[in-house]
Amino acid sequence: MAMSKPKRILYHVLVTVFALLMIYPILWLVASSLKPNDEIFTTSYSLIPSRLEFSNYASGFKGFGGTTFATFFKNSFIIVILSTIGAVASSALVAFGLARTKFFGQKFWFACMMATMMLPHDVVIVPQYVMFAKFGWLSSFKPLIIPHFFGTPFFIFLIMQFIRTIPKELDEAAKIDGCSKYGVFYRVVLPLIGPALITSSIFSFYWRWDDFINPLIYLNSPEKYPVSLALKLFLDGESLNNWGGMFAMATLSLLPVVIVFFIFQKYIVEGISTTGLKG
Repeated sequence: MAMSKPKRILYHVLVTVFALLMIYPILWLVASSLKPNDEIFTTSYSLIPSRLEFSNYASGFKGFGGTTFATFFKNSFIIVILSTIGAVASSALVAFGLARTKFFGQKFWFACMMATMMLPHDVVIVPQYVMFAKFGWLSSFKPLIIPHFFGTPFFIFLIMQFIRTIPKELDEAAKIDGCSKYGVFYRVVLPLIGPALITSSIFSFYWRWDDFINPLIYLNSPEKYPVSLALKLFLDGESLNNWGGMFAMATLSLLPVVIVFFIFQKYIVEGISTTGLKG
């Protein structure tokens, strides 16, 4: 039953109000990046600066100790891109094996993989740190990148569900044409699970870009810091009062996430829905 005009107006007003409440922190962040330092907290609820301080972006981008934010952004992209490629590629291969190959202990290993999804990250921090220390990986990008080349349980499960919607007759037809197991994966399955791969890539990008605790644990040199950790330096000692620069760099750090979301947002729903083939 269609809503009457007054109800539609009320509905849109309420939705608009709630939407503004949700995005207000982001609007405040952007507005604060353009305010003078002495005005950020004295008029903390106002979104309109008395004058635009674009110098906040210049001062913030200078970074610390001769290391500019260009280096921090480069470090973030190195970590995010390599770890995302490793996580998605390895997860797709493992998911194909669990979904399409019968082997001894298959259900047991699948249960073990699912159980790891229930482990809080805090539980594995100390064992991982000890292991990576023995490998000699501390103060490098290796602990932040290499583990993701061994699959991510959530991505494996997501891609498995998508693969299971693809008819097995396609696999059999490919085998008749001479494809091996790897040939079936690369030539048949991989092109059909694009939405699931893109969805996994988006989630991996978000998680790695926002990661703070792991770089804090493993990286000791400021020149190796990603953006998430570099922002903390604004609150250290002599940079304590540079709130404008911190908010300016925090605003810039949102741009990659926002751009990725608006470009690939349609694939998030499509990948999670596991529709598989389309007629």
